[in-house]
Amino acid sequence: MERRERRAEALERLHGVTRERFLRDIYPRRKPVVLTGLELGTCTTKWTIDYLSQAEGSKEVKIHVSAVPQMDFLSKNFVYRTLPFDVFVQRAAEVKHKEYFLTEDEKYYLRSVGEDVRKDIADIRKQFPILAEDVHIPEYFEKEQFFSSVFRISSAGLQLWTHYDVMDNFLIQVTGRKRVVLYSPRDAPYLYLSGTKSEVLDVDNPDMEKYPLFVKAKRYECVLEAGDVLFIPALWFHNVISEEFGVALNVFWKHLPPESYDKTDTYGNKDPMAASRAIQILDRALKTLEELPEEYRDFYARRMVLRIQEKAYRNDYG
Repeated sequence: MERRERRAEALERLHGVTRERFLRDIYPRRKPVVLTGLELGTCTTKWTIDYLSQAEGSKEVKIHVSAVPQMDFLSKNFVYRTLPFDVFVQRAAEVKHKEYFLTEDEKYYLRSVGEDVRKDIADIRKQFPILAEDVHIPEYFEKEQFFSSVFRISSAGLQLWTHYDVMDNFLIQVTGRKRVVLYSPRDAPYLYLSGTKSEVLDVDNPDMEKYPLFVKAKRYECVLEAGDVLFIPALWFHNVISEEFGVALNVFWKHLPPESYDKTDTYGNKDPMAASRAIQILDRALKTLEELPEEYRDFYARRMVLRIQEKAYRNDYG
């Protein structure tokens, strides 16, 4: 009950923000914000279920199918299936299905990928060229910083696992409504991480016996209506619930020097090269500590933590 009593902090909503204002006043703060009233093109009015189905036709798409609303990437409680795009759109918009893979109320999720997921990034202009013509992506970053544009469609009620990305991104909600819960990078110690993902699936009713530290994580929240754009800075954790059938577009861009990123990363979620090397070095150091008796291992591990705090922690968080 303690977790429910803590109220979430609502994200700031700003209307008609220009590129200049975004770069001068908003971007340097490195905090999420909802941008409203931006010119996104005709997609916000044209992208009905029928239009989507007709525009891209029967091209096959690989989708996630889940028998439960809360999808878990760690336990893989979903299956991958392939459907013609027009059939997928119609099914994703349904609550009950006459045709289904797992159950009549299964949930569907499309996260577009490149032609070769090992080499190609998601780019709506390549995977969905007809729909791409309807979209105007806010030009708040330089063209050479562009990394990917990920086209997404979700069934109503679908909840995606809490995770962070290593690049800045805009979540453009084209149709439907989403609720997004976010956590600061500083609260990573309370999120029970496995790689880039949190083990805490149900952020509204977490198992406090299993995840007692989760109560310490400060919760931020917003509801995205059609036409809203959420700026999610790199490393901010986010958990997304589609309250309605909806279509969205994530646009990721590189804000670190290009050589900082793993060249094999097509999803934008591999840690920067320097961070990966540092974690490998730390793992070797911890392995070395195992040569010592428990009392010594505990003592020198605490010294290492203090040294990391002294040398690497920021002290200017608000």
